[in-house]
Amino acid sequence: MPYRVDLRDAAAGAFDRLIELGALDVECSRDRGIAALMPDSITPEQIAAAVAAADISISPGVPRDEGSVWVLSPRPIQIRRLRILPAHMEAEPDAIRLVDASAFGTGLHPTTALCLEALDEEVELLRPDVVLDVGTGSGVLALGALMLGVRRAVAIDIDDEALRVARENARLNGLLMRLELRRGGPETVTGTWPLVVANILAAPLIEMAPALVRRVAHHGRLVLSGIPASVEHDVNQAYCHLGMRRVDVKRRAGWVAVVLQASW
Repeated sequence: MPYRVDLRDAAAGAFDRLIELGALDVECSRDRGIAALMPDSITPEQIAAAVAAADISISPGVPRDEGSVWVLSPRPIQIRRLRILPAHMEAEPDAIRLVDASAFGTGLHPTTALCLEALDEEVELLRPDVVLDVGTGSGVLALGALMLGVRRAVAIDIDDEALRVARENARLNGLLMRLELRRGGPETVTGTWPLVVANILAAPLIEMAPALVRRVAHHGRLVLSGIPASVEHDVNQAYCHLGMRRVDVKRRAGWVAVVLQASW
């Protein structure tokens, strides 16, 4: 598991040496300090020898996006028209601010970025009044839809902590009155939506396909993400057999997001 290294009064070239050792993330401070996130295959002794430093402190790394992303601290992200900021940063017009929490959906993981790209495109094309976000995590997709002009969003998740974080993020962004949060999966809600998004794992996407498809309105669209490229065909097949037609696909770093349209 990656761990954090802090160097005080780092010597010249220390930054480059850490990169050469395979640092996952590196940050410099104004007092010549350097923090790095190192893979556990590199020992502290190797670091000390490489940077010629004696004042080194070691601490656990902090995983984000449920352990799938390792960075020293949250950072601003721009994805098409959407800008995501850590909660501690000063607010910017039309930017989403997110608290630093364990719930999935910081925007750093390729699956979230792909889903936000597709969401932006679909909102621009469809102009939906309401969006359903299945497996909302941090709430970033639902909040993104609201920031893009969707009037209302419904966000569901089976995890109480995710719903707590999503509520806090909605409150932080002044969007709580436009977001409805519910506990459960797509089978626990009724009605249909012109746009449904789901950024979860491939196996649950396949398992919940019948329930998820029932939530898509007449000629509505469904954005699926969290799909490894190796099982893209399996996910497509599960939904196409239920009357969905693939209209777009996005790929990045071995992950896939698929946009499907209802044939009814």
